[in-house]
This record gives sequence, structure tokens and C-alpha cells, in this order.
Amino acid sequence: MYIPYEFLGKIFIYLALFALAGTAFALLIGAYSFKQRKIIFPSFVLFMLYLFYSPSKLLCRVFRIRETLVDDILIDVRNALMLDRFVHTKERRAVFLPQCMRHPECKARCDPVHGYECKRCGKCDISMIYEVADRCNFKVFIIPGSSFVKKIFMKYRPQSCLGVACYNELAEDMQEVSFIPVQGVLLIRDGCFNTKANVEEIIQKMEMCDV
Repeated sequence: MYIPYEFLGKIFIYLALFALAGTAFALLIGAYSFKQRKIIFPSFVLFMLYLFYSPSKLLCRVFRIRETLVDDILIDVRNALMLDRFVHTKERRAVFLPQCMRHPECKARCDPVHGYECKRCGKCDISMIYEVADRCNFKVFIIPGSSFVKKIFMKYRPQSCLGVACYNELAEDMQEVSFIPVQGVLLIRDGCFNTKANVEEIIQKMEMCDV
């Protein structure tokens, strides 16, 4: 049977160009939305940038744009798209904090399902987040890794969640739990040890919810 390789090659090139153009268009729309705080075509932007996540970062490198812009757009658009549902969810709210936010001298025990059990010693910002979480009906989980999120979802079954993480993880984690209303807050100092989060933003997102 004759296989028109030349024709198939042309189709592949056209599809690749179409995907590249769509990704560039989604980046432009996302960048505009991020800068102007006015979300345009959110579903299209999320679909294209998640589907072509690596090519999007490659485009940023080619045009000497910081690669984290892609993550900024994904997080910002997702936050805007789900804010209303997040605010009005009344039960089983969860906050996921990375274990790297703990104080270097933290003695908390790590539960195999729920993660670190904070003693609220006051040495780091986590105890402050706990105080507001108690008042706003949120359950706090301090997790060593993404595998704990799956365990917690199976056992606790949250109906909404607020996640705190670095650029490398937050956009991806928000996508994985997007079947419920989710909000994300980036670490302002990342790494694997003694990191720092915008506590005011975390508290603000909890306090805007219906209690």
C-alpha cells in the first residue's frame, strides 16, 4: 500500500506550526491578563499552556523572557477562575503547606498520612497560619511531598484547598486538584530548607471565605 509520506510530513509541519502559533497566542493573552489583572479566555489559556508547557518555556527562553512567567500566568488565571467557588465552599477546606516552611529546629512528628503535626511553638509562620485556619474552618496539612496530597484527598476528601509551593510545583499541583476549587500562593523565598511564604496573602484568602 502506498503511504504518502510527503503529504503526512506536510500535515505534521502544519500542525506543529499551528500548535506553536496557538501557544504563542495563549502566552500573549496570558501575559496581558497577568499584567492588567483582567482575565481573557481563561479556559483557552490554561488548556494551551498546560498542553504545551515545555514549548511555552522554550518560547520564553528564545525571546529572553523569564520562564517563570508561564507559571505566573497559570497560577493567576486558575486563581481568578476558581475564586468565587473557593470563597463559597463551606465544608472540608484544606491548606497545604510545604514542609520546608518549618523552622530549622522544628521537632514536629511526621504522620505517614497527614504529614507533619505542628506543635505551634511559634518559631515559624506556620503557627500563625494555624490560628487563622482554626477561625476560618480550614484544616492545615504540612506535607513533605506531593504523594501526601493524594493520601490526604483519599482520607479527608477536601471540597476546596489552598496550596503554597514554589514555581516548580504550584502550577502542576493546582492542575492535579482542579476538580475542586483551588487557590495557590507562591513562596517568596523558595528552596528545600527554611523557605518563606507571603503569610498575609494566605491569611487573606482564608478570611475571604464564608465561615
